[in-house]
Amino acid sequence: MAKNDKDHHHHQDEQVDHSKMDHSKHVGHSYHEDQVKEGIQDDSNPAKIHDDHAHHNHGGHDHSDHGHHHHGNFKEIFLKSLPLGIVILLLSPMMDVRLPFQFTFPYSDIVVAVLATILLVYGGKPFYQGAIAEFKEKAPGMMALISLGISVSYLYSIYAVLARYVTGDHIMDFFFEFASLLLIMLLGHWIEMKAIGEAGDAQKSLAELVPKDAHVVLEDDSIETRPVNELKVGDLVRVQAGENVPADGIIKRGTSRINEALLTGESKPIEKGAGDKVIGGSTNGAGIIYLEVQETGDQSFISQVQTLISQAQDQPSRAENLAQKVAGWLFYIAIAAAFLAFVVWLYIADIQTAVLFTVTTLVIACPHALGLAIPLVIARSTSLGASRGLLVKDREALELATKADVMILDKTGTLTTGEFKVLNMETLDGQHTEAEIAALMAGIEGGSSHPIAQSIVKYAEKQGIQPVHFDSIDVVSGAGIEGNANGRKYELISQKALGRDVAVDVPKGATLSILVEDGNPIGTVALGDELKETSRTLIQALKHYNIKPIMATGDNETAAQGVAEELGIEYRANQSPQDKY
Repeated sequence: MAKNDKDHHHHQDEQVDHSKMDHSKHVGHSYHEDQVKEGIQDDSNPAKIHDDHAHHNHGGHDHSDHGHHHHGNFKEIFLKSLPLGIVILLLSPMMDVRLPFQFTFPYSDIVVAVLATILLVYGGKPFYQGAIAEFKEKAPGMMALISLGISVSYLYSIYAVLARYVTGDHIMDFFFEFASLLLIMLLGHWIEMKAIGEAGDAQKSLAELVPKDAHVVLEDDSIETRPVNELKVGDLVRVQAGENVPADGIIKRGTSRINEALLTGESKPIEKGAGDKVIGGSTNGAGIIYLEVQETGDQSFISQVQTLISQAQDQPSRAENLAQKVAGWLFYIAIAAAFLAFVVWLYIADIQTAVLFTVTTLVIACPHALGLAIPLVIARSTSLGASRGLLVKDREALELATKADVMILDKTGTLTTGEFKVLNMETLDGQHTEAEIAALMAGIEGGSSHPIAQSIVKYAEKQGIQPVHFDSIDVVSGAGIEGNANGRKYELISQKALGRDVAVDVPKGATLSILVEDGNPIGTVALGDELKETSRTLIQALKHYNIKPIMATGDNETAAQGVAEELGIEYRANQSPQDKY
């Protein structure tokens, strides 16, 4: 987690520093200064929104394509229209061709005409409302096309039925096409609304992370339960073990491990104590913490993330705009083609044939797929992304990502696990076995909660080695740690503090600590950040798709080079968050 600088970072605290996250600017910042997690980054000042935005109504996205979503509940309309539609499909032959499941009886076409009228009025209503809105904006598009298709097929079919009874001629009707077109469009819009609604659930699930009530500590140390939206900056709040943190703040007293997985993508709870920043919505581990509220309401981190989600969803993408445009052109092309067909067939044959071909042209021009596919895919992809912790801030960027030829990755916590592991342990003087060295190191580090100390203790535990009991242990600032055991003085210090080189191979990017007994180096331990198991596969996949991976890390040259060489990729070391951005 630290910038593995070679001069002993051993016992400085490399706690993740959330105070680096300036809420007002957020300029491309990762949270942790040198750790851009796969979490959520924002690189602009998110528009501020109100607390109630979490429940903001996703039925109301209004960009010209989605304007129609105000019109009715598509699920209900579809389910109620379905029985009518099925009866029409059973009773009316398709293009005069009788399908095996169809049957007719005397006057069945009149029954169909009546049912089609009900279907048109009930099922067609949202499309007509949408079309009217499009014409008002002088931009006929998807809704106008659908309305055109259903109107023409309906009107012509009614005419065909009337003509049969009046003149006795058999004229083909389009009821089958009319019913199937309307049902498919209603189904498509229902699925689209469902997908958009589910994408909205990502916001809801974030909102649910923040508890409804907070326990505020009053001046006389009594506890008052207060709704979270009444919290003020400066309030002292108690968070019990296992509770979710009610607001962004700084820990005043108490230590605990805090899980911020939903916010940073890091599944490992992070140890935090007085002075550390915690984010509203993260989950408190076993300890009780008291925190001073720093941000509330729409200034809070979660709110800013929710704003991002809603902005991404409200923003029509290029593909959607294109679909809208194409639908607009299609509307005019269909009318022109129908007019042309009418003129030509009137000249070649008679008015009967001319009308038939005109209607056929208009019905066929109604784009089932165009009206359905694009908004659906886009809504669904935003939604799937949100539920997997991937926030799309700009949908156009998501579409353009397919053309990406370079991918810039962070190192700590992204390509590596972000936790220190013992990479190897060696003895220097031949008098001590490796087990003895491990026992001494685990003993001297036993009382420390530092990540490096913990990894040494765990390493000894795994090997089944009993730590040596130390009589006294002291921290030597900037150098390491010293202690007394069995009448001897031991030190575990950095190479720099030792002041001379030791003949051991240090794995690239690892930090070397040396165990000294009465002034003589007797053993070494190399600690480093391990590669995630998935990193190699990721890099291979990127290379397979001809995407060039570049690692950008805040860590120093040696640490960066080690990981980059292991993965066979280019790297840039000592990068600040702005540099990475």
